[in-house]
Amino acid sequence: MARGPRSVSRLAQPVRGLAQRFAFIGLVAAAFGLMILGKVDLILMDNLRAHVTDAVTPILDAISRPADSIARAVDQFRELAALRKENARLRINEARLLQWQAAARRLEAENANLKGLLNFVPGPEPSFITARVIADTGGAFAHSLILNAGTRDGVAKGQAAMTGQGLVGRVVGVGSRSARILLITDLNSRVPVLVGPNRTRAILAGNNTDNPKLIHLPSGETVAAGDRVVTSGHGGALPPELPVGVVSSVNDVGIGVAPLVQRNRLEYIRLLDFGLAGILTVPSSRPSASGKMKSVRGGRAGKP
Repeated sequence: MARGPRSVSRLAQPVRGLAQRFAFIGLVAAAFGLMILGKVDLILMDNLRAHVTDAVTPILDAISRPADSIARAVDQFRELAALRKENARLRINEARLLQWQAAARRLEAENANLKGLLNFVPGPEPSFITARVIADTGGAFAHSLILNAGTRDGVAKGQAAMTGQGLVGRVVGVGSRSARILLITDLNSRVPVLVGPNRTRAILAGNNTDNPKLIHLPSGETVAAGDRVVTSGHGGALPPELPVGVVSSVNDVGIGVAPLVQRNRLEYIRLLDFGLAGILTVPSSRPSASGKMKSVRGGRAGKP
């Protein structure tokens, strides 16, 4: 009785080998027959192929669903991980903004109280015009821009050119339809500024590079990298407290300033009219009683 299974397995092995061989031969013969049938009757093969596809489609659909489900689960997991990081970052930013908001409200209240004690009369709110940059005429020897607004739009020489970040320059030439802006990085630009918490007076001098220099600092005054630079309002050309840049380097070569506004990213510029003339007053001429022109500069008439 113990030898029965062994004898059966011995007999099954040759049968299994013959079946495998005949199965392979049968599959080859079936494939060959289908090829011949496809050449003979195309309509029959198309119908047969359609029926086979219909029969296999539910199986393929059932097999593909787990793969799609896994792929969607992986995508959702990645999105959740990204959202978690973004949520953490937003929480940090929210806490930081709340701190700045509290500080701003405290400073606003303190400023209002001090203005009340000093009987301070604020200046008029500036009017402004927003124009688009249509040309950059800058190069190795000049840094200036052309805007698509002119005198017909209310642009005047001397107006401050700004963006949301800070000062860009000032209007130095106006036409009826265009205006030219001299950037603070131009070699001909000189802007009176205040530097750092000590409000050290200096002149921001352009040098046709992206980092203008601070010159004419008082003796004994020191500045450090990271100090903010704002306009001082001296000379009457620009109002005070307009943000300009940050001190980027202090070395033997000079004190470099990184402007808050990058020149290659300027698209729209706001021109602010603070009602200042200052050093930008242009000499005018008027006819005298004898019919000759007399030049007027600063209220004094001179000979022609």
